[in-house]
Amino acid sequence: MALLTLTTFVSLAVTAVYAIASVAAGSRLGKRLPPVEKWILAWLVFDALIHFTLEGSFVYLSLTGTVANSTHLTAALWKEYGKADSRWLHSDPTIVSLEILTVFVDGALCLLLIHAITARKFYRHYVQLVLCVCELYGGWMTFCPEWLTGSKALVTDNALYKWVYLFFFNMIWVVVPVVLMYHTWAELREYGLSPEYRRGRKRDSSHHRDASRGSGYNLGGSSSRYNLRSQKDK
Repeated sequence: MALLTLTTFVSLAVTAVYAIASVAAGSRLGKRLPPVEKWILAWLVFDALIHFTLEGSFVYLSLTGTVANSTHLTAALWKEYGKADSRWLHSDPTIVSLEILTVFVDGALCLLLIHAITARKFYRHYVQLVLCVCELYGGWMTFCPEWLTGSKALVTDNALYKWVYLFFFNMIWVVVPVVLMYHTWAELREYGLSPEYRRGRKRDSSHHRDASRGSGYNLGGSSSRYNLRSQKDK
């Protein structure tokens, strides 16, 4: 069997077209944003396209039959990937369950995060963190059960299937979410160290102290119950 087939080239070409289109869309969506945000938007567009079109088609094919028995156009792409992981050919319940969540939850989170970034919403990093956790969880639950049962469905004696289909295409959804999680942590840390945030905390602390003095008890101190008791006695 030839290592590279027409379906292989078509699969890789579709991925490349998605990537190029996503970079262009990210640049357009983030035309007034810093470069790092443009790249994040490009990733989110790419991620959404994969979830809704390719993985969405897999969910449809699996709920109405199996990839192996389908003659649908997108079935050819999944049959190619199924050469590396046969679970995708026969509607494995774990895989289908994860893909349903991936399409409807992760896909929706991608769109919400795109909106949050472009509209500068306050919940942007919360959504970004949730999406990253979902992506990592999906990857772990896709492969960990298979590893624990001896990887019987995985084909690892073929370089293309092992290093391109299984390793490269799945590691993208590990590396990028980890990078985005670090990005969220760095942004929150920078905000936490900002003078505006520190001034706000000092101002809030002084307000709490003033309120404590005026009311006769300490809102945050360990002796508040004793102050309350003394007020009751009076």
